[in-house]
Amino acid sequence: MDISIIDATKVTTENGLVIGKDSAPIKMVEFMNVRCPYCKKWFEDSFDLLNDYVNEGKVQRIIKLFDKEKESLQRGNIMHHYIDYDLPEKGLLNLKQMYDTQNQWGNLSLEDVAAFAENNLQLTKKENPKIIDAVIAEAGAANIKFVPTIVIGEHIFDESVTKDELISYLEGK
Repeated sequence: MDISIIDATKVTTENGLVIGKDSAPIKMVEFMNVRCPYCKKWFEDSFDLLNDYVNEGKVQRIIKLFDKEKESLQRGNIMHHYIDYDLPEKGLLNLKQMYDTQNQWGNLSLEDVAAFAENNLQLTKKENPKIIDAVIAEAGAANIKFVPTIVIGEHIFDESVTKDELISYLEGK
């Protein structure tokens, strides 16, 4: 991923699934698509570590579900409409469910993905077009093209970040 083209000053803490306290000193913004296998790797590999930091009040995660035009990611776009932004802890658990079952719905038709969300995951479609459109616009303004793209201050990285690097960013180093 070429991070030199990304303008982190255009990345905001608005319009996402906000996990953690507003008073947390570190704000971490994550652009993801739930159909992306690399986003799945990032989410699963960092889940416990990030939960610890959030629970300690050190980090606030802002997860921005990024609808992409790429055909293989459009199934994720459908799933994004089932996230409850008003209940962040529930939304995070819904994301976990989506990633845990990605191999079951990831190659279904778009209609069947919606049915899977409703029937298998027991989710209800939410109307969040303003958030979804705002994330797309923000990613465009910041020149973010790939998922996952994670921003912590001046640090921009993807799923290949090492645990030690991630901890140093989370510690503000």
